[in-house]
Amino acid sequence: MGMLRNVEYTIADISLKVGLSQKTIRDYEKWGLIKPKRHLQTNNRIFADFELEQIQQIARLLHGKGFTLSCLRTLLQMAPCWNIFDCAVKKECPAFKFYDMPCYEIRKEKGTLCSGHCEQCAVFINRNKKGEKVLERPDPIPG
Repeated sequence: MGMLRNVEYTIADISLKVGLSQKTIRDYEKWGLIKPKRHLQTNNRIFADFELEQIQQIARLLHGKGFTLSCLRTLLQMAPCWNIFDCAVKKECPAFKFYDMPCYEIRKEKGTLCSGHCEQCAVFINRNKKGEKVLERPDPIPG
């Protein structure tokens, strides 16, 4: 992800920039893939460049690469953030150096170069909160 400008966009702006309907963007939020800030007085969604990049990549994976929602959630739980979002500064980021730990854990201790807030990141939103195994061994075949 890298360092981004601090520009605010409405859902209409984002819709035009990424070529998705406003409904699809609201669906991404409903499905737990994004979590835009809300304006305190109007409750309107407020997007920054961070969310713009995340929406672009989510759309690429869902619509361009054919990922299912379930597959995307599993990817967000298993793969490092810098790999999912093709981070331009990954080699300098502690999240890249400590790839076996989730970026949001590394950020607490060592910081990261990500410009967004963890609470608004698809990786953090979809983290495995219950500590369950994402992939399990298949049941043995009865013999």
